[in-house]
Amino acid sequence: MADQQIIIKRVKKIAGGHHGGAWKVAYADFVTAMMAFFLLLWLLNAVTEEQLTGISNYFAPTMASKSQSGAGAILGGQVIGQGALTSQSSSPSLVQHLPPSSIGPGGEDLTSSVTEPLEGLTEDEFKDKMAQREQQKFEKAKEVLEQAVKGIPELKQFQGSMLVDNTPEGLRIQITDQEGLAMFPSGSSAGYGHTRAMMDLVARVVNQLPNKIAISGHTDGIPFRDPQGYTNWELSADRALASRRMLLASGVAEDRVDRVVGRAATDPLVTEDPKAPRNRRISIILLRENDLTPPPALPNQPVPAKGN
Repeated sequence: MADQQIIIKRVKKIAGGHHGGAWKVAYADFVTAMMAFFLLLWLLNAVTEEQLTGISNYFAPTMASKSQSGAGAILGGQVIGQGALTSQSSSPSLVQHLPPSSIGPGGEDLTSSVTEPLEGLTEDEFKDKMAQREQQKFEKAKEVLEQAVKGIPELKQFQGSMLVDNTPEGLRIQITDQEGLAMFPSGSSAGYGHTRAMMDLVARVVNQLPNKIAISGHTDGIPFRDPQGYTNWELSADRALASRRMLLASGVAEDRVDRVVGRAATDPLVTEDPKAPRNRRISIILLRENDLTPPPALPNQPVPAKGN
């Protein structure tokens, strides 16, 4: 019998079949990247400009917090409203980059005014002179504050957000929302970085004058209510209290605050449009020390003449 030749055939196995499997990994990575991209587009379309600004401020460099609590205070991260967080240290990054203002120590002195002798005046004449001096200080404070906002490049876009006027109650400084430019996130009392910068300027004026201040929060006329019953009344009060904390953080003495109230939508700035963004605002009034407003007359009695 002839020798039989044994032939051994070795079959080389390739993972993934005839074409290999590496392409599957690359394709899976591509599909995952495309899904993440379209998810990002959907999220950008689903949020408002104010929320995008808040996200941007969140990732901006911030100053070191002096508080012992990570959220700015005990229970500082409590949830209110529609899932909004109340943070005591939200977005201070703009404040630390602001150039020095002409308001404050070393700058414009709002207490200086042309003095006139007060000797030999009657009580009514003395009150009139003191009221005139106080009014001069208010006018000077208004001028300096408006010039300060214009002179700070980072705040130029917020010029329309600050309104300063004289009222019978005192010098009123209002910080309002603009279309697409809010002072607070929707449904929240956590102010943006530019809100704190505006409050810092207001604090410099407040610290230059001895008058007490009154703070009030206002919302627009759009109804707001969450499942826990949180409404525009609570929101406006929380924003007024948040403004008070900003002023105290900027050096305003606690005993200078006379009252803090929430007005909801009861006192609109734009009366013909209750839903206008400018109705959402914080009002800070430097209260007059010399109130010459005559008391209300009793029924069937004439108003007393001035000086009688």
